Amino acid sequence: MPKAYAFTEHGGPEVETFLDLPEPEPGPGQLLVAVRAAGVNPVDWKLRAGKRRPGQGPLVGPEALGSEVAGVVKAVGPGVEGFAVGDPVFGNPVTGGYTEVTLVPADIAAHKPDALSFTDAAALPVAAATAYDGVRQLDLPTGSTLLITGAGGGVGVAATQIAVHFGLRVVGTASEGKKEFVESLGAIHVARGPRLAERIREAVPGGRIDAVFDLVGGAGLAEVAELLTDRKKLITAAAKETVAELGGAPVARARTAAVLDEVALLAVAGVLRPHVTATYPLDRADEALRAVETGHARGKIVIEVTP
Repeated sequence: MPKAYAFTEHGGPEVETFLDLPEPEPGPGQLLVAVRAAGVNPVDWKLRAGKRRPGQGPLVGPEALGSEVAGVVKAVGPGVEGFAVGDPVFGNPVTGGYTEVTLVPADIAAHKPDALSFTDAAALPVAAATAYDGVRQLDLPTGSTLLITGAGGGVGVAATQIAVHFGLRVVGTASEGKKEFVESLGAIHVARGPRLAERIREAVPGGRIDAVFDLVGGAGLAEVAELLTDRKKLITAAAKETVAELGGAPVARARTAAVLDEVALLAVAGVLRPHVTATYPLDRADEALRAVETGHARGKIVIEVTP
């Protein structure tokens, strides 16, 4: 049976374990995908800790971790068009990503371009797609100044590159240790810490911030919100309840194959570099997740699965 890194109940890292799970059967509209790479994201440990996706029922058995994969189609479910066995694909799985095989809905899967590696493709469906959706949602005119909090993480790295490509001036908050990295993406770096809003104003010529793309949440969200004259230009992927109180909105995720195609094209063109900074084999999935859960990861971490 396929190997998977899963959690058996909600809790901390102690509920994670390697298991042999039955190979799933693709249902209507689904692809069975032999996983070659799986991206690691903060949402993975949050789901383990007790978060449930909208419409998702209670945990009734082991669930494989992971929310984005790239691999090869192994079987096609009823009603699926446009995909065939052997096709390289990437997308969002419904039966986890830290596993040898998984199910991916065909409507949120895309063909992997030949020029894109499985490892880089696996870094796109969550982080890059969220970044793309957020920047598009803000719909800022060229030359506007966008503040991205958490610019050194997976979504932040992608959002910074996409925003710069669209002609925006980006200010990115991140730890002091990520200063050089954030600046290499084309952003003005501002270190996290006290007096954040004041230091952001000092760093930006003219002191004007036109929009905020928040990826951190926490107490700092209210502080950076004060930089805006129009709170409708405040969006978050980290704190839905708080942003509503502040007059902003969560990132509106499209979750479509069309968005995956767009970010893949940006990656192939060299506009969007996935910045995979570390890879782990499946049997070290626990280490990969710890690197993200501790908040020390820079860029993207990907688990590679040997065929």
